[in-house]
Amino acid sequence: MTFQVKIAQGLKAVPAEAWDACAVGGTNASGDEDPFNPFVTHAFLSALEDSGCVGAKTGWAPLHLLVEDEAGALLGAAPCYLKSHSMGEYVFDHAWADAYSRAGGRYYPKLQVSVPFTPVNGPRLLAAKDDDGHVRAHLIAGLRALRDQTGASSIHATFLQEADIAAFAAHGFLRRDDQQFHWFNEQYGNFEDFLGALASRKRKAIRRERRDAMANGISVEWVTGRDITEAHWDAFFSFYMDTGSRKWGRPYLNRTFFSLLGERLADRILLVMAKRGGRYIAGAINLIGDRRLYGRNWGCIEDHPFLHFEVCYYQAIDFAISRGLDRVEAGAQGEHKLARGYRPVITSSAHDIADRSLRKAVKDYLNQERSYVSAAAAELSTATPFRHRAEDED
Repeated sequence: MTFQVKIAQGLKAVPAEAWDACAVGGTNASGDEDPFNPFVTHAFLSALEDSGCVGAKTGWAPLHLLVEDEAGALLGAAPCYLKSHSMGEYVFDHAWADAYSRAGGRYYPKLQVSVPFTPVNGPRLLAAKDDDGHVRAHLIAGLRALRDQTGASSIHATFLQEADIAAFAAHGFLRRDDQQFHWFNEQYGNFEDFLGALASRKRKAIRRERRDAMANGISVEWVTGRDITEAHWDAFFSFYMDTGSRKWGRPYLNRTFFSLLGERLADRILLVMAKRGGRYIAGAINLIGDRRLYGRNWGCIEDHPFLHFEVCYYQAIDFAISRGLDRVEAGAQGEHKLARGYRPVITSSAHDIADRSLRKAVKDYLNQERSYVSAAAAELSTATPFRHRAEDED
């Protein structure tokens, strides 16, 4: 078979059906991976572009790679962006950029294979069928050719699934590890079943947090599908802007994005909204896969004790149990999630740097960093709130 590698400067140039045939299921969901990862769908990625959150003006210029057969049928794709900065990635390489600049090099532009502003594991080398690895190999070769064509210093593929990690490693990319905290559903029938797996002291602490979070007349509701209105998005966006402005200085997503997301992926969205005195005061947005719930953004306009934990973590667990989902992925960072029943999980990225000197320095650094991340995850695994001995019982 003859393969052709092309570049699409935006998803308007790619039919949604063809993109999603590569992105959803297929070889992208082997093992325990989620067959439907909403973040790599045409709907999600095009909403970022069509809203203007992603584009040359924001430093995320789309240059998506496409692999076609001789008849022009799409066989594989990779969401790729030419970046002029390192913001919105959650795998931090600012120190690499600074060091290279001090040595007289030019780190930007660089190529980023990722879902913008989204620290969620998922497929990046998208292929409905790639049993012999040829589609992934052509995508990786295309990335290197694109790096040379654009004068980019490097290629960075972040939050990878195992199949993609192996493919990048086989082509000489450097592996980088980091850590998140995920909740795993051990076939719990309800939230009380989950609490029953915890040590008594931790179980009581969570019950107290949930009770205190709902004090002061606060109620929580789940909103999904067609029940999500523009009024919900108005309220949620005010929460997102308040929290985002304090955390990042400039939130990445605009109001239009959320409306487009609601139009295109409503049945895959869960809004957890907290209300007090007849108005919404806090909320969190989650996306729903076939096997996993993905927690994304949260915000509030009133501060209440433990409300963040309730809206973002405990309600997500409740929803996952009710839907029979295997896992809740609650985003980047946050060792405080450990006490709430979330476990440490290693996340990985792959990096290819053109300059040999910088590559060697980064490789040496990553070797040390991986050892630290592995040791930290092992240590944190011993600090989970789950019962280990009979004396942990009430």
